[in-house]
Amino acid sequence: MIKVFFASWALFLGIFMLMVGNGLQGTLLGVRGSLEDFSTFEMSIVMSAYFVGFLGGSRLAPEMIRRVGHVRVFAALGSTISAVLILYPVLPEVWAWTLGRVVIGFCFSGVYVTAESWLNNAATNENRGQSLSLYMLAQMSGIVLAQVILSFGDVSGYILFIIPSVLVSLAFAPILLSITPTPAFETTRPMKLKDLIGTSPLASVGMFLLGGVFAAQFGMTAVYGVEAGLNVKEISLLVSVIYVAALAAQYPIGWASDRMDRRVLIIGLAALGGAGAILAALSGGSLPVILVGAALVGGTSNPLYALYIAYANDFLEHEDMPAASAGFIFINGVGAIMGPILLGYVMGVFGEASFWVAVATLMLAMAAYGGLRMLQRPSDTAVEDQVSYAPVLANASVVAVDMAQEVYIETELEEQAQDESDS
Repeated sequence: MIKVFFASWALFLGIFMLMVGNGLQGTLLGVRGSLEDFSTFEMSIVMSAYFVGFLGGSRLAPEMIRRVGHVRVFAALGSTISAVLILYPVLPEVWAWTLGRVVIGFCFSGVYVTAESWLNNAATNENRGQSLSLYMLAQMSGIVLAQVILSFGDVSGYILFIIPSVLVSLAFAPILLSITPTPAFETTRPMKLKDLIGTSPLASVGMFLLGGVFAAQFGMTAVYGVEAGLNVKEISLLVSVIYVAALAAQYPIGWASDRMDRRVLIIGLAALGGAGAILAALSGGSLPVILVGAALVGGTSNPLYALYIAYANDFLEHEDMPAASAGFIFINGVGAIMGPILLGYVMGVFGEASFWVAVATLMLAMAAYGGLRMLQRPSDTAVEDQVSYAPVLANASVVAVDMAQEVYIETELEEQAQDESDS
């Protein structure tokens, strides 16, 4: 893995710095919005706007890259992100922040597509899984460091908006100065939703519900923290705990995924996450209890994304896997757009504790639907016939998910070749 890191260190460093900027602006807006007298529902619109842009970028960025090339798209989107970050405190209006979030979501989606296509081009069949793991580590580390920076800054001033703008600008230097040949770029058209849902209803419904949970974590946690009376350091700690738990849980859950009925694991993880959200809702404002509940939600919901993809792959031919992954990104994106709006409305009517109640409802709905599917189809893919699990985050672009699909396929082909040689 060390060789893989040094082979693409500039790319990992650039992504790390980008995620510091993205993680900082997301939480910062949630806190700053209260100082600008934005209502909870208004902030939910602002937070939802990011996912509108992100979903649009995942569809349009590949065509932009094909027309003008990776480098131009990368540089243009990066400079736009940097400009919008500085404009937030200059235009503290709901419409301006909403528009800014759409633009930033679109730009980050395009940046991810570009960077991940470079990463995929640099990876080989032997180290693609390691490259994907390092990429995920760089992303998560950047988000967590962003919360540390936020906890030491002044949310009422301008500096915390300038820092992510500078980091995003600097992030492109090591990448653009070290990246060698521009890779060929192709993306797969999404599978028709009707066919995707018919192939795996459990994964399709789960992805939609999971989109709402992910949007709650990435977009509305800071808004909840303000409404709950937490200070900036406590909000930063809360967001950090969610992502640290998500990173720590990926590999144990991946190990278990390859050794048991995935539906049982999906039901168990969703139920555990729902229980964690209920625990946080009943915490009575106790920060340690809230943190435990948040860790359970983050540690179960984020790995579920990769788990749903792996489960669906058990029923797909190799050539259909990329198309299915593109469809799942769309389904998850629609859920992510709706999630903050639902949470903002519920919190405005029932108070801040309803944030966790809504998250619990989404998680328990996943568990309940998983149980229903087991009743409808008792038999499932044998454990020995399951494809291998590959870690991938819910904010990944279609290129990173395609990388994970390549890991699935390569691992399965290796296992088939080993079985043939043994026999």
